[in-house]
Amino acid sequence: MRALNRLSAKAVAALTPGKYADGGGLWFHKREDGGGQWVLRVTIHGRRREMGLGSVSDVSLKEAREAAEKWRAKVRENKDPIKERERERRNAARNMHLLKDVALDAFESRKAELKGDGLAGRWFSPLQLHILPKLGKVPVAAIDQNDIREALSPIWHTKAETARKAINRLGICLKHGAALGLDVDLQAVDKAIALLGKQRHKAQNVPALDWREVPVFYESLSDGSVTHLALRLLILTGVRSGPLRFMTEDQIEGDVWTIPADAMKGRKDATTDYRVPLSTEALAVVDQAKRLARDGVMFPSIRKGVISDATMSRLMERRQMEARPHGFRSSLRDWIAETTDTPHEVAETCLGHTVGGSVERAYRRTDFLEQRRVLLERWSKHVTGQNGQVLQKVMSP
Repeated sequence: MRALNRLSAKAVAALTPGKYADGGGLWFHKREDGGGQWVLRVTIHGRRREMGLGSVSDVSLKEAREAAEKWRAKVRENKDPIKERERERRNAARNMHLLKDVALDAFESRKAELKGDGLAGRWFSPLQLHILPKLGKVPVAAIDQNDIREALSPIWHTKAETARKAINRLGICLKHGAALGLDVDLQAVDKAIALLGKQRHKAQNVPALDWREVPVFYESLSDGSVTHLALRLLILTGVRSGPLRFMTEDQIEGDVWTIPADAMKGRKDATTDYRVPLSTEALAVVDQAKRLARDGVMFPSIRKGVISDATMSRLMERRQMEARPHGFRSSLRDWIAETTDTPHEVAETCLGHTVGGSVERAYRRTDFLEQRRVLLERWSKHVTGQNGQVLQKVMSP
């Protein structure tokens, strides 16, 4: 075997221009300008190869010897060291993808699954607010459980639901990075959760008005304003505030309001629209709202666009009520459960919930429109104080 370590650091500094062997294929090329280059000569697959290991100003003799041994080991494995180095460089460059870039790419890939293509920002905002400010410029392959814990520990217990969404979105981003071929730790999220511990804060349901108290509140919404009319229709139909606020005149045909499928929360994979039967009282509210409509929008804001969800909530806040607009869905559901024998699937469909698995839904084509029409007409009579009796057996299963 050829002698190794022939040179010394002191000798290297004093060498005149020329080529000097350190042994084992490692050479030092001293230039006329005083600089120098480390070069490794190897023979692989019957071919002689020369591999630059760096400038003497950047790489010491010791470092050059360590690098030479690394690449000689590749030759012993019958691998071309130059090709192996290029492969490592490509992998390193690939793994330098920053989290902020991977997160945006993941968001773009999922837009089709999100309501309104995710334009409302609810999918991306937990990342944008709580993850990316701290980890956005970190290569996704470098993120570990400690990084995640540090980013989320300030809100893990105080804003538990927000933190849960943020870590869930981050997990999706890491999986997206892995799908791109990046060397990602897919267990980092689970390990971070173990480090963060069980959340103390428990999510609370939106406060709801007892169904017995709804008639009094409904009667108080009597000034004919956009806000009052919107709240009235919200109560009568049991829909979420989003579809109601964006309601347009062309969605109404006769006594049926058709909400586009992509506007229904929880129905991301739906291909059919959701029909809402309008009771006599609801139609009267719609007629009043049409007089205030602007550009076809049933509930316009004062300046532009549609009425905000906060506008309805503030009305209830000013009255010092704990209940919020979304809670009227619970009021309706409790009324159905406590005063009727409505079948479960009809009651859930009344709230726009998806009932049953995909196979069951494939065979059950009905949306129970007629049953819901009867139910909501009865609900409107209760809401307007016209129904003094507790309703039993509204319909048979």
